[in-house]
Amino acid sequence: MAIYNLKVPITEEQVRNLKVGDLVTISGEIVSTVGLPTHQRLIKCIEEGKAPPVEIDNVFLHLGGSMREINGKQEIVFMNPTTSTRFNPQMPQIIRHFNLRVTGGKAGLDSKSVEAMKEVGCVFLSFLGAGAYGLTRAVREVKAVGWGELIFHYRLLRFSVDKLGPAVVSIDAHGHSIYSEVEAGIKKQTPAILAELAKSAVDIAALTGTKQH
Repeated sequence: MAIYNLKVPITEEQVRNLKVGDLVTISGEIVSTVGLPTHQRLIKCIEEGKAPPVEIDNVFLHLGGSMREINGKQEIVFMNPTTSTRFNPQMPQIIRHFNLRVTGGKAGLDSKSVEAMKEVGCVFLSFLGAGAYGLTRAVREVKAVGWGELIFHYRLLRFSVDKLGPAVVSIDAHGHSIYSEVEAGIKKQTPAILAELAKSAVDIAALTGTKQH
């Protein structure tokens, strides 16, 4: 298992070299949000040919948390990943339009997103749930806040980080996905598990004299 310390801007070549199971940390400026309305606004920007209020380049993550203002300056109190599958309908278009190299959060993305990632050269990083302390201490400075009228979770944030992670490459730029592999394994084993459960039920019924319906 390799560990890669990536600095933004991240190149396509760097991303194509990553494999499922690799560990990654990121340094530089990244963008994040956990808001479905935010993703919908991004799609509207794309469709209308408008730039979003915060520049999105290499890295777009599904990290949320809490923020406060101190002496007129925004400061992130803590960061934590959210479930990325909530954004499946929007992510293929976002990945392609912004030519993302890295996205990530929790629980992966669907096959349409995987195809978009394979096409442009992008990986999905799985961050530790409840790993707020490790993620937050990597945050250095809030650079920009988009759609500030929304609650914190829904804002589009650009901030600098130093060795954010480590996170696991769970979908690589070649179409390999931990999530699809696990799903395939479950489907393959399910018939045998159900058959064993049915057999156990019959055995228990025989021992207890219970009739099976």
